[in-house]
Amino acid sequence: MTRQLDEYFAHRRRAFDLPLDLRLAKSFRRGVLAHLLDIPYGITESYAQVAAATGSPRAVRAVGTACATNPVPIVVPCHRVVRSDGSLGGYACGPDAKQALLTLEAA
Repeated sequence: MTRQLDEYFAHRRRAFDLPLDLRLAKSFRRGVLAHLLDIPYGITESYAQVAAATGSPRAVRAVGTACATNPVPIVVPCHRVVRSDGSLGGYACGPDAKQALLTLEAA
């Protein structure tokens, strides 16, 4: 995992190839985490878009909670989820870290 993280931060990796076991996440949260893995490098989606994609368009706050409790926030890229108005929204590692990851992916 360390090698893959190093490659990610050096712009040599866009996706992680690690075995992930999401079984501890319950149904909705697991669906959110699985969807986050499908958001491409350098692309963002709104919390509302993620809610709709997981079949619960009104569960915007629940998407935020699922992102906030993500146990592997870089590997499962919750930093790619922003507010509908384009502002950052929350991030478990703080707004500066979220902005830094989005900036890294935009480079």
